[in-house]
Amino acid sequence: MSNRRDVWITGIGLVSSLGEGLEAHWQALSAGTRPVIDETGFAPYVVHPLAKIEFDAQIPKRGDQRQMEPWQRIGTYAAGLALDSAGIKGDKDILGTTDMVVAAGGGERDQAVDGAILTEIEKQSNPDVFLNEQLQSNLRPTLFLAQLSNLLAGNISIVHGVTGSSRTFMGEESSGTDAVRIGFSRIAAGTSEIALVGGAYNAERRDMLLLFALKRLAMHAPWAPVLAEPKGVPTGSAGAFLVLESPEHATARGAKPIAKLSGVWSERAKRGDGDAVEAVLDALVKEAEGGVTDGTAIFSAASGAPEPTKAEAAVLARTGLPVRSVTDRVGHSLEGQLPVALALAALAVSQGKLFAPLAGEPLEKPFEGTLSRAIVTAVGHWRGEGVALVERAD
Repeated sequence: MSNRRDVWITGIGLVSSLGEGLEAHWQALSAGTRPVIDETGFAPYVVHPLAKIEFDAQIPKRGDQRQMEPWQRIGTYAAGLALDSAGIKGDKDILGTTDMVVAAGGGERDQAVDGAILTEIEKQSNPDVFLNEQLQSNLRPTLFLAQLSNLLAGNISIVHGVTGSSRTFMGEESSGTDAVRIGFSRIAAGTSEIALVGGAYNAERRDMLLLFALKRLAMHAPWAPVLAEPKGVPTGSAGAFLVLESPEHATARGAKPIAKLSGVWSERAKRGDGDAVEAVLDALVKEAEGGVTDGTAIFSAASGAPEPTKAEAAVLARTGLPVRSVTDRVGHSLEGQLPVALALAALAVSQGKLFAPLAGEPLEKPFEGTLSRAIVTAVGHWRGEGVALVERAD
């Protein structure tokens, strides 16, 4: 599109196992802090738990917090940090025109109720009647209702007053890619001026760990670097939201860019079809690279699922570019993973330098030059391939 506008990132909100906010993450990454890993709380599986967060700071009403599931609190908190970072928190005029694109999963299970039902149902002479009674009185509506995914956007709107258009995408890693892609595309095309995009995930829940375990995709302890040894998904609690804005809109309100979002691409290879994942990802990375390798690094949001991660690692190795594994540092947050990786990539680009490589990841080469571009790769554990490009905004 010849008349495509630039898209600036003017705000970032980030929470993960490394802490909250850009400063805490940059300090942890620069210091080479060991990943925060829990190998006992959900044994035998590996989880990156959320750092201690005082949710009151961004969600002041306890009543609002109580009616949210943990993943909604994580996302609403990260969204508030992003609005603060962009300097638009509480600005009703701007928030009233701020579009929102959210990546979200379904509702969380009530594990205590599920466990009690499974224990008691075997004792019932009429289990069907018993189950219907529990459905009416105890079970929360989380068997599967797609509208539950919209609750994150709804809570962000209620708590923070973001009342422009709203879109919610489901579909695991691909939904995170598409949430950013749609926000980017609308601003680039001139149909939106400012947007809040991102997602969140709560990894500290046994129902999702069970699903990964049944698929033989959950990482068993001990923890291992995902690109070097993809033996499973090390899920991590995290949330990331970014404020995307046209330069004209940002300049008019006196805002400076953190970085420039220069492209987002989403594809879906035919899994199980030979080298299809490698071919698709290779084409996307080449498009993002655009023949420029100077000052460029790759931030990988690899899932750790063996087959797709091996394909991702093969493509990254062929580029010869320095790689940093986001998943090794904060875990894998499904819908939130590409927004998290993009947030860290934009942070590094804004600093103009790349943090030190992680021991045990041979693709993580030292990089002493000035970082001016970062390519983010995200290959879904089951389907979907995504790539984004972030550059310095001069």
